[in-house]
Amino acid sequence: MNKTTILFYALLLITAIADAQRKAVSILGDSYSTFEGFTTPATNAIWYNGHNPAGQTDVTDVTQTWWYQLIMREGWKLCVNNSYSGSTICHTGYNGDDYSDRSFVSRMDNLGCPDIIFIFGATNDSWAHAPIGEYKADADIRPADLWLFRPALTRLLHHMKHRYLGAELYFLLNDGLSADITSSATTICHEQGVKCISLSAIHKISGHPSQRGMQQIAEQVAKALKAER
Repeated sequence: MNKTTILFYALLLITAIADAQRKAVSILGDSYSTFEGFTTPATNAIWYNGHNPAGQTDVTDVTQTWWYQLIMREGWKLCVNNSYSGSTICHTGYNGDDYSDRSFVSRMDNLGCPDIIFIFGATNDSWAHAPIGEYKADADIRPADLWLFRPALTRLLHHMKHRYLGAELYFLLNDGLSADITSSATTICHEQGVKCISLSAIHKISGHPSQRGMQQIAEQVAKALKAER
């Protein structure tokens, strides 16, 4: 083996080691975090797909999404983006429909092996007027309680802390949600020891982050993370 070949394989090894040391990020989200071709599983409903139907969005490239910008900015790598457009944290969806096939608590085990997890939800629970429920300790939560926002979020955060040992968990809270959803999410995150990053003044088109809104989210999350370090 000549020196050139040895150098080539040495560089490959160095690159592989460096890549392995980069933190892996997974996302559990709703439409705000979707993008066609980057959402797993591919059967999940999406909002962002590279097109601009009837002026619904100006986000037409994956590089414009909040999570892509944040990952590139921090030097991380994407593990799993399990986001589902229209999904609620609890099992109750729009018009009281059964959303147990897409709820956050139904998808919380499908995030791979990440170092960092961003949970970006509660928007559809607010918009769908999902029943709020009572505050409950995880041990007191029964299957029927998962149709209610407060116990469903408690179960979600409690379970994920133990399911993804060693992973950093962050809950992103949208602005403009109902007072009950906002205060409940903040309270439950505090009780569960999960950092809640409350977003503010996010620019939106059709209720969804625009290019400017995506940039604002990335910047606000990065600022919150920096303040922790």
